[in-house]
Amino acid sequence: MSENETVAGPEVLPPAPPVAAGDDDVSRQLAERTEDLQRVTAEYANYRRRVDRDRTLVVDQAAERFAAQLFPIVDDIERARDHGDLTGAFKVVADRVLGLLDGLGVEAFGVAGDPFDPALHEAVLHDTSEEVSLPTATTVLRQGFRRGDRVLRTAMVAVSEPAAGPAADGAAPVQDATGSGAPGETPAAG
Repeated sequence: MSENETVAGPEVLPPAPPVAAGDDDVSRQLAERTEDLQRVTAEYANYRRRVDRDRTLVVDQAAERFAAQLFPIVDDIERARDHGDLTGAFKVVADRVLGLLDGLGVEAFGVAGDPFDPALHEAVLHDTSEEVSLPTATTVLRQGFRRGDRVLRTAMVAVSEPAAGPAADGAAPVQDATGSGAPGETPAAG
């Protein structure tokens, strides 16, 4: 045999397909692990946001409960102020209690002359007046309190509505439950 002669036999090729399949398998596993990591990262971020939101909610609820316990004391302070008894050491204590509410972000509302809003005011007295053009809180019997957008306690008020008779505004007389609107007539029981 010479150098140029070769022995015939089965051809041996390098195992190319298994390497390519291995690359595909590694790529697929890498993609799966990347998706898993992204999913876990997103779940953790959502968990952190939920815990932060819950923590803030618990702090807000605790502050609101504490403030609600101070409202009767604030009512007493306001009565003392109205009667001129808020002097000396009692005034210092009163200022500190009111400072606590300010520190919690609680603000008082309800001033005579405010337009009546059933979401903010609790009407306990009602009358009519020529001096108002829309329902108005004319007397504040008890202050209301809110913290941000949340109303913690409604203001107790007396409400005055514009005085307008049926002839003045052209409205029909108000009928009772029986359907008769005759003045002086009481509805029949039944």
